[in-house]
Amino acid sequence: MQHFQPKPHYDILDGLRGVAALMVILYHVFECFDWTPLPHGYLAVDFFFVLSGFVIGYAYDGRWREGLTVGHFFKRRLIRLHPMVVIGAVIGALCFFLQGSVRWDGTHVATGWVMVAMLMGMLMLPLYPGAAADVRGNGELFPLNGPSWSLFFEYIGNIFYALLLRRLSTKWLALLAVITGGMLTYIAVSDGYLGVGWSMTDGGLWTGLVRMLFPYTMGMLMARVFRPVKGMSSAFWICGAVILLVGCLPLVFGELSPWQNGLYDALCVILVFPCLVWLGASQLSIGMTTRHVSHFLGELSYPLYAVHYPLMYLFYAHIGFDGNLVPIARMNDVWPVAIALPVASILLAWLCWRFYDRPVRRYFMKASRMIQQRASRANSDESM
Repeated sequence: MQHFQPKPHYDILDGLRGVAALMVILYHVFECFDWTPLPHGYLAVDFFFVLSGFVIGYAYDGRWREGLTVGHFFKRRLIRLHPMVVIGAVIGALCFFLQGSVRWDGTHVATGWVMVAMLMGMLMLPLYPGAAADVRGNGELFPLNGPSWSLFFEYIGNIFYALLLRRLSTKWLALLAVITGGMLTYIAVSDGYLGVGWSMTDGGLWTGLVRMLFPYTMGMLMARVFRPVKGMSSAFWICGAVILLVGCLPLVFGELSPWQNGLYDALCVILVFPCLVWLGASQLSIGMTTRHVSHFLGELSYPLYAVHYPLMYLFYAHIGFDGNLVPIARMNDVWPVAIALPVASILLAWLCWRFYDRPVRRYFMKASRMIQQRASRANSDESM
């Protein structure tokens, strides 16, 4: 692998990614009940996209001039992302077997189709609703690990960046952000919310693409024009609190109409999240406690997001649903399990990170460097 000049690391942004991952877990714990403290917790995914665009632009824009190739970029991104994609699909299959290999309606699913669904998930190949491998019958792109839908669009964003977005001038990138921001607002107001992209139903691939493309483009644009806010302090705690407030703030206003709800979502993604990333990147000097917290949350954020949802499937199976997909049990009946679920998710994520993700990525990074060194020596020998 090529070696590049290191850049300052944004520890606070790592920590904020972890805060958003925790918000996703809490949202998923409550999402099937009548009341949730985080009705807009799904917007954490949009924060991920803004953050990813900023980090990708910051980390790689200058490296193309230093000799980074498209092939090496894709290698680095695959090594960073794909090990957890694979283990997430495997854990999803194991949890599906544990809950009896049945769809939501109680229909038994053949083991062969579960294996097909797992393989499709491992290869990041989405499923269409009604496919035999749609083992839950819920129309998800990745029925064994639902949140993989956003990783699928993250991959598409990486491809767009390497082939097109990095080549655009800042003005054209800004124009693209304006256009996709308008499209995002239209989708949010029309649908009444931005919780789209996880299924192919109702134009899910299109809406998911727009949902990724605006924040991703905005993040890259900010990376190009970024200037830190002077005197910024306590950015992690302030921005982390705002992320959580975004998820629960509509509760203060009562129930919103669909268009108001969609407009709220759009404003959060277009205005609030870019500001949070900008402020978080403005403070490089942080205290030891904040650094440790941010580092821990940052290391666990991606594994936590990538492997927690199979446990949610087990939780939903424990709750049970009637013929209209209304939960049978109430939160008062299952609150001990609901409390244990985030703890179990964090433990599972730590185990996957410590004993799988980190060693596997180190192995492939080392192997890639060895291959590159051998290729360099072979080219040197041929030129002699």
